Amino acid sequence: MKFKRRTALKRGQLDIAPLVDVVFLLLIFFMLTSSFIFQPGIKVNLPKAVTSEAVHEKSLVILVTNSNLVYLNERAITTKELDTRLKIAAKEKKPLLIKSDRNASVGKIVEIWDMCRDAGISQINIATSQEIK
Repeated sequence: MKFKRRTALKRGQLDIAPLVDVVFLLLIFFMLTSSFIFQPGIKVNLPKAVTSEAVHEKSLVILVTNSNLVYLNERAITTKELDTRLKIAAKEKKPLLIKSDRNASVGKIVEIWDMCRDAGISQINIATSQEIK
């Protein structure tokens, strides 16, 4: 005795709606989590200036935080080490960029500026964020 099937099997058709749903959910997941990745570096709140210009040269970067810690190219440095590094940079005629926090001591910035001029660095720039007019 031979039994007949009541449902016919369709061959060659694949429903891709669940696949699209999964890909869409993965896309949303990665877009949302990528915004929470923190950039490494030292957080500095730069002062605003209307007349600032962009500097495109490769320069030596001195960073002064709001607690008056000094970094040279994102590495903590003492005043003595900074003085020797500035003298080396003066011989190479490298320009200098001072990035200081808005709440950093002006005395510390002037001290660094004096060290740079004493070392013989002629091009000293101060980083600011541009204020929209």
